[in-house]
Amino acid sequence: MRTNLVLAALLAVLVPLSLLAGRVWIDPFHVSEAGTNAALILMELRLPRAILAVTIGAGLGAAGAAMQGFLRNPLADPGLFGIAPMAALGAVTWLWFGAAFPLAFAAFGLPLVALVGAALGMTLLAAIAGRTASGVGGGIALFTLAGLMIASLAGALTALAITLSPNAFAMSQIVLWLNGALTDRSWNEVWLAGPLTLAGIAVLAFASRALDALTLGDDAARSMGVDPSRLLLLLVIGVGLTVGAGVAVAGIIGFVGLIVPHLVRPLTDRMPSNLILPSALAGGALVLVADCAVRILPLVTELRLGIALSLIGAPFFLWLLIRMRRGQL
Repeated sequence: MRTNLVLAALLAVLVPLSLLAGRVWIDPFHVSEAGTNAALILMELRLPRAILAVTIGAGLGAAGAAMQGFLRNPLADPGLFGIAPMAALGAVTWLWFGAAFPLAFAAFGLPLVALVGAALGMTLLAAIAGRTASGVGGGIALFTLAGLMIASLAGALTALAITLSPNAFAMSQIVLWLNGALTDRSWNEVWLAGPLTLAGIAVLAFASRALDALTLGDDAARSMGVDPSRLLLLLVIGVGLTVGAGVAVAGIIGFVGLIVPHLVRPLTDRMPSNLILPSALAGGALVLVADCAVRILPLVTELRLGIALSLIGAPFFLWLLIRMRRGQL
């Protein structure tokens, strides 16, 4: 509880500060004197972007914590294990074929296929290397190889779609979108991703007690009344909603689900039920800080958020591998 309060207080401080940072810094004591432009920048550009950063980060953090608990793999992450790439593949498929559908489907077509892609990725991962209805599990190596296979397949199909793009403009738009960013996002994306992400986190929180039971082993969990098939369904829905919603509005933003659970786990009792909410709060803070950083970097064009987090996440992943080799995980 104390960890949640501290992280919530941190977010309460970071969100107002994020509204002031950017290529054009806003003086909080002279907003009214700055005129209409400052108010528009705050309310129509930076506030929805900040809320979206917290929302996406919260979803990815909660999904990473739930996946690590379900798979009992400290390296589990929606991006590394193919969930986010499958969601991206679904979105790219819509960008390719969406024009063939009636205009009425345009508003929810891309989010829908992104959600389906994420859910399919989680289902494939669980079917190949996770717990099935028979309760058979695999080792960390099997989980990792299965996730890499799914990510590689999704990446190859996405690259094929890019190669076969009908024109250079479409290809560049797909590539930029895949790198992940919150640039030029509006309230429309907030109203789209917000409810879906909150619903996904709620599903994962509902499944957290069963995840606690799994820490005792499959047999012990079954004796405590845990239904593996039902738990898998909850994980598919929860991870599909959180990851799919984020990918639908911002593209691929990786490593959040890997980094955040490891940062907050020492502050909890390490049980999944007490890790999902802190991971959500910390994930929101991480993505918000990273988004502020890419806005203020003195570059010609704004660094893509997905690239920035990958530059942080890759060394973190290497550090985890070193710790695993030393038996510290």
